[in-house]
Amino acid sequence: MTQATSTAAPKSHTGRRDWLAVVAVMIGIFLLVTVEQLPIGLLSQVAESLGVSEGSAGLMITVPGVVAAFAAPLLPMAVGRMDRRLLLTSLMLLMTLASVLGAIVDSFALLLATRVLIGVCIGGFWAIAGGLASRLVALAQVPRAMSLIFSGVAGATVLGVPAGTWLGDVTHWRVAFAAMGGLSFLVTLALWWLLPSLPAYQPVRLASLTGQFASRGMRVGAIVTALVVIGHFAAYTFISPILQTIAGIPLAQVSALLLLYGAAGMVGNFIAGNAAARRTHTTVLMIPSLLAMVALAFPWLAPQAPMGIVLLMMWGLVFGGISVSLQTWVLKAALNPEAATALMAFVFNLSIGIGAMAGGQVVDAFGLTTVLCLSGVMFVLAALLVMRTPPSVLGAR
Repeated sequence: MTQATSTAAPKSHTGRRDWLAVVAVMIGIFLLVTVEQLPIGLLSQVAESLGVSEGSAGLMITVPGVVAAFAAPLLPMAVGRMDRRLLLTSLMLLMTLASVLGAIVDSFALLLATRVLIGVCIGGFWAIAGGLASRLVALAQVPRAMSLIFSGVAGATVLGVPAGTWLGDVTHWRVAFAAMGGLSFLVTLALWWLLPSLPAYQPVRLASLTGQFASRGMRVGAIVTALVVIGHFAAYTFISPILQTIAGIPLAQVSALLLLYGAAGMVGNFIAGNAAARRTHTTVLMIPSLLAMVALAFPWLAPQAPMGIVLLMMWGLVFGGISVSLQTWVLKAALNPEAATALMAFVFNLSIGIGAMAGGQVVDAFGLTTVLCLSGVMFVLAALLVMRTPPSVLGAR
């Protein structure tokens, strides 16, 4: 793994409190991703409540994605050597405020304004949290800790989005948003109590960000991330209408299927985490290849509802491994781990915004089948790029 040296000595022992700190960071990511993606499950309800089209409602995903993309590199640069413990807890406190405001505003424009604040939280938190494993646990346990931290992404789809969707269905979408605010405050307290002091030994600078592209592995990782994430969110943002319209599944069953989708994603996260630690190149190649098969098959096979459910579960299983696999790829290619993580957070979140926005335009203009085909093409391009990249760029198989 090519990394710049740090003034911090590696930990030789991992105590119980260290693992609790890892869990707290994981729950923080869990809530961030839940809040970011919760409108996916409540898209139809929010659109009807605030009088906007489903395509326009997709901006609730686009806005925080784009803002998070720019917050990821800019916020670490702005705060310099600020203790990362203070930064992470401050961001979770801001998430609390944004979620509560989102629950009480009475116009779509104001709701989007709260999503701007959420984007700041997502970008800043992700940029720092992605590289914390090596600072919280002993070196031999870093892969396990990193898989645990990024299981928060899959956990958000397992519990967060489905539970929030269910809560919004049985009460109101505003109640679901408010609940996220309360949980965010509890995580703020946990982070402040459990995290050790985390000074920035290698503060992020503009030169260190642009310098990451000197590594071919980083360049390929960034492009593959963009293609896969754009392709995924172009279609997945509209998974509720896709399931209802193409697979003929009633709206009342969507939240249960999203729960199963997320459970598959959790399994995929740990499978991919273990596989990527040993065979990074092969694992990253398999993910867009399998996603392409699912997306391109969905319009033709999903009208038979049972087959649609099988494809959805496969989609969750495969995409659940994307965060930990690409993070492993990036850290093996990185020249500065925190700068590389911030850069990838920029690419990942900007791609979420672009994917959701492009998907909304395609859905409004051409329909749901077309957006699935578009996603499939993006996945194919990503797979071809990985295939043409020699494993030697990572020094791994």
